Order: sequence, then structure tokens, then C-alpha cells
Amino acid sequence: MTGKHPAVRPARPFFSSGPCAKRPGWTPEALDGALLGRSHRSGPGKAKLKDAIDRTARLLRVPDGYRVAIVPASDTGAVELAMWNLLGPRPVDCFAWDSFGADWVTDAVKQLKIDGARVIKAEYGQLPELGVADPAHDIVFTWNGTTSGVRVPNADWIARGREGVTICDATSAAFAMDLAWDKLDATAFSWQKALGGEAAHGMLVLSPHAVDRLLSCTPQRPLPKIFRLVKEGKLNEGVFVGETLNTPSMLAVEDYLDTLSWAEGIGGLPALQARVAANFAALCAWVKDAGWIDFLAEQASFRSPTSVCLKITDPAFTQLGEPERRTAVKRLAALLEAEGVAFDVAGHANAPPGLRIWCGATVECGDIEALTPWLDWAWQATRP
Repeated sequence: MTGKHPAVRPARPFFSSGPCAKRPGWTPEALDGALLGRSHRSGPGKAKLKDAIDRTARLLRVPDGYRVAIVPASDTGAVELAMWNLLGPRPVDCFAWDSFGADWVTDAVKQLKIDGARVIKAEYGQLPELGVADPAHDIVFTWNGTTSGVRVPNADWIARGREGVTICDATSAAFAMDLAWDKLDATAFSWQKALGGEAAHGMLVLSPHAVDRLLSCTPQRPLPKIFRLVKEGKLNEGVFVGETLNTPSMLAVEDYLDTLSWAEGIGGLPALQARVAANFAALCAWVKDAGWIDFLAEQASFRSPTSVCLKITDPAFTQLGEPERRTAVKRLAALLEAEGVAFDVAGHANAPPGLRIWCGATVECGDIEALTPWLDWAWQATRP
């Protein structure tokens, strides 16, 4: 191992893309108000859950008439709940460019077996041809590919007068990017991504168009209890005011409420987005000059500013076979962790071997700036 250690260490070395860093200043005392030992169906329990729903809608600027629910099983549960309830009456266009998008393809094609399903895919680092979306079809896509670092730059490709519904996995985009609510009918995300909440809870935002689909088309498949949004032909309105489909963790709810308070206190969605932009800019400045690394996303217009995926371009790395490249990345990430300067920065197991650094709003820009010299140091120390 060679080279002098950088002088400054990140104060908070938490750069995981999920669960993500807690909000600045977080301590366990933030959970002191948790409603423990009480039913989530009690008056105080339902009040806290409704508070989380209402404040989420305000923070994300969800339009009037849309419904917001807390649902089981994180973002995965929210996306699958939407797919299993809404898909079937029309063909579906599934867009995929990362591992989670590929999971939704599997749901639509192999599990739900939707007639007329079309799969529009792209390799890691690329964005598929979005313009082929058919306004008469339903659409399933990820706004931000967490494992590829590729996002949609906008929603212009979704027809305003569409007949189908759009199901959007927005889990590492919500609270960080502008979501085009007028183009989204069922939008899913989780607490543990952009706001650094705890796992196992998802959120689902439904447009009036999605609600119309729920009420007019009965799915031709059995629905588990935790997926049922309709009871006896009517929308289960209780789900959208805090009567959750299963038992939530009130400790996690308290943690989420605390982070919502932090987000509101710093200026809401614009302030969150500004923090993301500053973090991403700091990382971009380093990538530009590093010489051994680059973005996995090839075009700047669709690079994610939150789950930033990087490929190693050093010939000493690229000439290796894939197993050796993965070993080299593990060695690099392990050294950074051993030094206590960066945790969980190896790329996703299904992605090309490289690094993935979370630049969401709960990360401090100063910690990104402190991290980058350590990345250079660790690469020189572990370079094959």
C-alpha cells in the first residue's frame, strides 16, 4: 500500500444507495416520541400515519385529487401492488435499463402474463427508446435506475391524452427530482431512499385516472390481502388516511416524521433538490479530473444525481476479466470501509463492476468533497 493518507475524512461516511444516510444531525433521541406499545389502529396511531401521508403529499407537491397511501414491503411492494391491481385491461409497455426495471418486466411478462406486453430494454448506462410508448398501452418504468445511474430526463415522452395508465417506480427520484405528476398515475417510492428513513414501508400515489381503473376493471387474478385497495366494488378509502393494509412499525413512522420535519425546516422540496445538485456537482468535478473513472451513464442528460454509478476506466482494470474486475472493486470498497471513510460504495451486484455513490439530500456536500481524495488514494493503493 502506497501514498499518504488524505488529510480530511468525511464526517459521515454513509454513501449507501439504500438504506441511505440519515438526515444531518440525526440521533436516536429523534425517536423518543414514537408510539410504542400502542396499536397502529388506535386514534393516536392513525393520526401519526395520516400525518405522514399528508406531509408527504405537501412536500412532494402532489396535486389535489391524488391519493397517497403507506403500503407494505417498501418500494417493491408499492410497485407490485400497483401492477397487480392495475395491469391487464390493456397491453403494457415495460421500459427497463437496470435490475429493478428488469424485475418489473418479469412481473408483467412471466408472472402476470399480460397480453400484448412489450419489453423495451437498454443496457446499463443507456436509456431505451422512450418515444415508442403507445398512448393506448399501460406503461411501467423506473424514473431513476438506482443500479445503473440512468434516469429519464423528463416525462415529455408520455402522452398527455393517454388511454393507458403509467406505473412509475420513483424510489430514488422522489424528494430529489421533479416528478411530472400529470403524467404519472401510480407512483411508488420508499422511506429508506432519498430521505434516509427505515426499511419495509412503501408509499403509493394514485392519480384519479388510476382510481378510475381500479374501480372499473376487476383484476383477473387472486390478490393477497396486502394488495387489496378495493372492497366490495368501492375504493378502500381508509388506506389513504392511515388505515394501513398491515401492521407498520411505529418506530419507523416516527423516524420518517422526524425526517419530514427536517426537510420542511430547511425549505422543502427546492432545498432538498439544491442539496442533491450541490453533492452531484462536487462529485462531477472530481470525476472530470480523476483520470481513472467515469460515469456509467454515457450522456449527461440522463445521469442520475442521486444514485451515481461509476465505471473504472483505468486500463489496468479494463483489461481484466469480469471476475477479476469484481474482485478489484470489492478490494477497493473494503479498503475504504476499513479506513472508515466510505461504507457500501461498491456497485450493485447485477450492474457492471464499479462504484455507486449516493448523493441524495441527506448527504453533506462537504463529505462528498472529503471523500474524493480518498477514492483516488484507495484506487492507487489497490490498483491491479
